[in-house]
Amino acid sequence: MQNKDTNRLQFLASLVAGKSFVPIASGRQILQTPTYIVKAKIGTPPQPLLVALDNSNDFSWFPCGGCVGCSSNVFSYDKSTTFSNVSCERASCNLVPRRDCDAATCSFNLTYGGSSIGGTLSSETLALATDPVPGFLFGCVKKISGSNTPPQGLLALGRGLLSFISQSESLYKSTFSYCLPSYKSPNFSGTLRLGPKGQPLRIKTTPLLRNPRRSSFYYVNLVGVKVGKRIVDIPPSAFAFDSNTGAGTIIDSGTVFTRLVDQAYTAVRNEFRRRMGRNATVTSLGGFDTCYTVPITIPTITFMFAGMNVTLPQDNFLIKSSSSSTTCLAMAASPTDPVNSVLNVIASWQQQNHRILFDVPNSRVGVARETCS
Repeated sequence: MQNKDTNRLQFLASLVAGKSFVPIASGRQILQTPTYIVKAKIGTPPQPLLVALDNSNDFSWFPCGGCVGCSSNVFSYDKSTTFSNVSCERASCNLVPRRDCDAATCSFNLTYGGSSIGGTLSSETLALATDPVPGFLFGCVKKISGSNTPPQGLLALGRGLLSFISQSESLYKSTFSYCLPSYKSPNFSGTLRLGPKGQPLRIKTTPLLRNPRRSSFYYVNLVGVKVGKRIVDIPPSAFAFDSNTGAGTIIDSGTVFTRLVDQAYTAVRNEFRRRMGRNATVTSLGGFDTCYTVPITIPTITFMFAGMNVTLPQDNFLIKSSSSSTTCLAMAASPTDPVNSVLNVIASWQQQNHRILFDVPNSRVGVARETCS
């Protein structure tokens, strides 16, 4: 009941101060999905959906009535007075990924997490906090093949023209921040803050970079990693930002565990093992290759960005087995890609209980410790 009171007071404060705060929860505890979720209201009258946050995606989509392969919680567009489909003639249809204009209505077929998603580009009123966004363009999903999708839809917070951040620019000025609670938290204790008002005034920042090869992503300049107090010997090329190839480092809410290019991860892992000592037996568990059954003696890992260091406590770089005494380093090497350049991805596990600010107009990303679990 106390947690509910906290959420209520945050809501009341947002009404008084003109701030837009949206509660965030771990999808693991509520929908049994690895993503973080917020409550969205879509349509007139509004219908609630628990949608996944994805700050590396530009195209929001929600399951619609009559959808084949969707969950039972869908948007009943036939009950809304503000819903409409978008025709192929509208310029916005050209922005839709993998669009199909065989019929008059703008349709799409795309993949997400290995699943196939199909539907129509549609327009509707969407609200996250108290401010409605009329005419919001989204994918009204009619068919899903596969099970690796957020069951009640996705809210795209990327940098493209169809993202929620771009479509609500007049309201929120392309500025937002979030605090992701612990993946174990059963409550909506995190917050998504929309707009310049209510953002932290004192926060360490690093330049926000834009890469035309991957224009949806929020790139930052990672320059080094410390294990404990020691800076790991990693060649600068492992972190180099390259606008021609798309290489570099991004901050992503949809990936769970941080991935570093192989050169960087191997160096970090080896330093971690060295610090644990030769007498500590290293094992593997699932996708993690640096695991122990003895207490971890390394207190912190620090990501060193241009102009900003972010020092993580153990909760942000260790994962503990629920069925044994095993504890693992919660990072891995980025998978190799024969076509595209490999990215370093600062993922949600490492972002838990931190306020992450994306200030697009001022080209900066900020990070500050904040307990929101």
